[in-house]
Amino acid sequence: MHIHFIVHEHFEAPGAYEAWAKSHSHTLSYSRVYQGEPLPDNIAAIDFLIVMGGPQDPHTTKAQCAHFDTLAEQQVIKKAIDADRVVLGICLGAQLIGEALGARYQHSPEREIGKFPITLTDYGVADPLFTHFGKSLQVGHWHNDMPGLTADAQIVAYSEGCPRQIVAYSDLVFGFQCHMELTKDVVALLIANDDLSAAAHNRFVQAPSVLLSHDYDEMNQKLLEFLDKLAKTYQTKRKQQQR
Repeated sequence: MHIHFIVHEHFEAPGAYEAWAKSHSHTLSYSRVYQGEPLPDNIAAIDFLIVMGGPQDPHTTKAQCAHFDTLAEQQVIKKAIDADRVVLGICLGAQLIGEALGARYQHSPEREIGKFPITLTDYGVADPLFTHFGKSLQVGHWHNDMPGLTADAQIVAYSEGCPRQIVAYSDLVFGFQCHMELTKDVVALLIANDDLSAAAHNRFVQAPSVLLSHDYDEMNQKLLEFLDKLAKTYQTKRKQQQR
């Protein structure tokens, strides 16, 4: 399979998503928009479109951030969805999926930066893609906002600080407000590019020393298993369409 990443900033790295793709010898391509790399003009060769996070929001203009073109990204996302490709959005990427489908993003009730539990909804517990998550799972967070919900969207998981942590827009399209891809290396990059001086004044924002002390391996493994299941779902669907 071919995996394409849209990466908005060097410190919002694909982490465990990239490790999964490489471990299966999938081919990879990138739109590192912060380096001026173009968005894909054709999604025919793409199986997974993975849209990463960033400090921008879906309404950030090009005047505010010259390398971020929200409307162009939403068009790519919509093309991939319409073509029955897998589309995964992480943080900003999740919000862009919602916007591409006509659902406006919103501010999260709480800012969350750290490792905190998410709780699966009844829908999430019953979805075969997420059964291995259990009812609750400790995952990474680094956000202020959350994705919008379409009429057909289902909330898979929520946290105490945010009611929309994982959203299923279809059986192939998912928004992850949480960051299950984080590794200590990625966390170090994020710390170096964010202001955490007010961490003590936010109940869901942890200090850099705490962030770097966490073990992220378990949530990474849960993510990899989800991706394996999702890949099988996608490949089965493609075979059925080709008959």
